[in-house]
Amino acid sequence: MKKGWVKLLAVSAVMLVALTGCGPSNSSSGSSSKNDSKSGGKLLVWEDKDKSQGIKSAVKEFEKENNVKVKVVEKTYADQLKQLRLDGPAGTGPDIITIPGDQIGTAVTEGLLKELKVSKSTQAMYTDSAMESQIINGKVYGLPKAVESTVLFYNKKLVSEKDLPQTTEEWYTFSKEQRAKGKYGLLALWDQIYYAQGVFSGYDGYIFGKKTNGSYNAKDIGLNNKGSVAAATYISKFYKDGLFPKGILGDKGINVLDSLFTEGKAAAVISGPWNFEPYKKAGIDYGVVQLPKLANGKQMSSFIGVKSYNVSTYSKNSEMAEKFVKFIANKKNSKKRYDITKEVPAIKSLVDSSAVKNDVNAEAVAQQSQNAELTPNITEMDQVWTPINNALQVITTGKSTPQKALDSAVSQINSAIKANGKK
Repeated sequence: MKKGWVKLLAVSAVMLVALTGCGPSNSSSGSSSKNDSKSGGKLLVWEDKDKSQGIKSAVKEFEKENNVKVKVVEKTYADQLKQLRLDGPAGTGPDIITIPGDQIGTAVTEGLLKELKVSKSTQAMYTDSAMESQIINGKVYGLPKAVESTVLFYNKKLVSEKDLPQTTEEWYTFSKEQRAKGKYGLLALWDQIYYAQGVFSGYDGYIFGKKTNGSYNAKDIGLNNKGSVAAATYISKFYKDGLFPKGILGDKGINVLDSLFTEGKAAAVISGPWNFEPYKKAGIDYGVVQLPKLANGKQMSSFIGVKSYNVSTYSKNSEMAEKFVKFIANKKNSKKRYDITKEVPAIKSLVDSSAVKNDVNAEAVAQQSQNAELTPNITEMDQVWTPINNALQVITTGKSTPQKALDSAVSQINSAIKANGKK
């Protein structure tokens, strides 16, 4: 996920409270493009920022094959659902959007996404977790375009590959050595659950439990169980012992982390694919590997982010829009997109291909993705971010004990879920 992602989700949560129930009553309400009886009509596609080049040739091919005009507009993908709530009813919204997989549940609840008819064989082309992100109550609402996960970046001038610490405890020791030299070792935004989840999961903490059918159980919140308390306690020592700077806290913490790494003041950071190019442009000779093992010997997990193509229920050319989604997300066009954008594809055969395996950055993401888990894609997740992030911040600043802060967060989450359910 990109910079400011957690903040954007928090904003989306506020928008949801204000706008729940404002979605269209059926697929014909609103209008973003009209069908022309003599042609395939028009389609408006919202693609992710700086990624339209990856589908340019495929769009031209689709236009020719279907006698349709496709207009592609770039918009930050984490913002698109919020914008659809406004532009859809006004008739100026898109036919196809690109959104994070964890927003699917909220979008479906609001009636903003069209169910797609996708065969089992087509679904089987994608990695299991990526495809799972698009399914709500057994119905498919989109197709994956790419996956991303946090990984570990290291500055080769400050730590060589052969000397790279393999566990968080080794990083803890290395960080102490670096602080004595006026630099930092490993930095991570562990005051935010998006990043801290990798530690929580390794200690058997979790956000929502799962029912026997695999769906999330919003009544089973594990953010204050024994494992979560142990994880938060472990995280806090990096802050307490001065291994993380005081500025690496809250929404602006990501700017401090990036600055320290690009200025050569931090040996390693936990970040995501969105920084492949920025770190390169900053002149940092960096390496990328999957996240280290935890102090208890377990592999650090992460949230796997899934970008997808979805059809708006406001579209008046929804059949053509669905056809476009299936076309643009197929193996051939996913490979083209990867070659240009370097976004790790969600198609199994491509993930295992030499093209990805020979790309060090993509391979690191692919490896970490095997130890990652989906961000819960149910609407109740909207009520989680702010309370748990606030709890982590008072824990890491020493203003509260882990148990007390996490108990308070879970209480707030439960109350918010109940209040939202009554609306």
